[in-house]
Amino acid sequence: MPLSGEYEPSTWEWVRDQVAEFEASGGARANTLRDTGLPIVIVTTVGNKSGKLRKFPVMRVEHAGQYAIVASKGGAPTHPEWYRNLSAHPDLVEIQDGPKPADYSVRELEGGERDAWWQRAVAAYPPYAEYQARTERRIPVLLATPVGKNL
Repeated sequence: MPLSGEYEPSTWEWVRDQVAEFEASGGARANTLRDTGLPIVIVTTVGNKSGKLRKFPVMRVEHAGQYAIVASKGGAPTHPEWYRNLSAHPDLVEIQDGPKPADYSVRELEGGERDAWWQRAVAAYPPYAEYQARTERRIPVLLATPVGKNL
């Protein structure tokens, strides 16, 4: 079931612009991280305080129909704000990887499962390894699974 409610665009101009262009083109444009050429997906969450819809691009780390969402924030000492939204509302998530968004639920990974997805994430976007080296916090890896599908 599609998420509904008031959408509040990011305060970051590049994020606002990328989300708008990605959605307007059905994922045909603005589907890579800036000038890297590496693919992204758009994640929609519900704000944990505001209740408003929030949208942001993340690196495309897909395997067997599931996606890793890496809360790297470039190796900053704190988690990105959207991490709290996903933690507060793990069953209210959409991912758009192409023309239409789909419903997902997320959970944070631990142990060997996290390690396997972390390796996939670093393979998809090598700077993740540098980001982890920059921070003392363990960068969270969340797994997004399509709602209603047994994988």
